[in-house]
Amino acid sequence: MVQLVFGLVLFLGIHSLQSLAPGLRQQAMGRWGPLGFKGVYAALSLLGFILLVHGYAQARLDPVVLWTPPRGMQHATILLMWLAMVLLVATYVPGNQIKAKLRHPMTLSVKVWALGHLLSNGNLADVLLFGGFLVWSVLVFRAARQRDRLNLHSAPEGKLLGTLLTVVLGSGVWAAFLMGGLHVWLVGVMPFTRAG
Repeated sequence: MVQLVFGLVLFLGIHSLQSLAPGLRQQAMGRWGPLGFKGVYAALSLLGFILLVHGYAQARLDPVVLWTPPRGMQHATILLMWLAMVLLVATYVPGNQIKAKLRHPMTLSVKVWALGHLLSNGNLADVLLFGGFLVWSVLVFRAARQRDRLNLHSAPEGKLLGTLLTVVLGSGVWAAFLMGGLHVWLVGVMPFTRAG
C-alpha cells in the first residue's frame, strides 16, 4: 500500500506542476533548462506510474474491503466509461465541438473515469487510486478554468464532422476495452463479469 501511495503522490504531483504550481515549474525549467526539465519530468512520471501500478497490483492481492458497491454500480461504470473514452478522444481529434466547448476534455475524462471506478469498487486500494485521481482532476480542471478566464481567449468553434468522428472513435476505444479484451489485458478484470 505504501508503494501505491508513493507512486500516486509522485505521478500526480509531477502532473500538477503546470496547473497548481506554475512558479515551481518555471524555477525548475530555469535551473535545468527546457530539455533537462522534460527529462526529469518524464523520469519522475514513469517512476511514479510504475510504482502506482505495481503498488495497486500488490494491494489487490490482499484487499481491504471498505464497502460492497450496490448492485448496478458496475453498469453505471460501464456507461460512464463510454463518456470518459469520448472525452479522451476529444482531446486529440482536431476541430470537434466537445473540445471547443469544454476546453479540457482530457482532465474531464480522468474525472469521469475515476468517478465511474469509485462507484463500482469498494476496496481501500481502489479508493486510494481512483479517489486520488478524482481529487487531482477536480483541482487541475478548476485551475485550468481559472486560467481560461484570465486569458480571455475564445476557443475555436468545433465542427460537426469532427464531433461525429470523436464520438465514433471514442465509442470504438470503449468497445475495445469492454468487449475486445483490452481491459482484461491491462487490468486483469473483465468488465461484463463484474457487472453481472
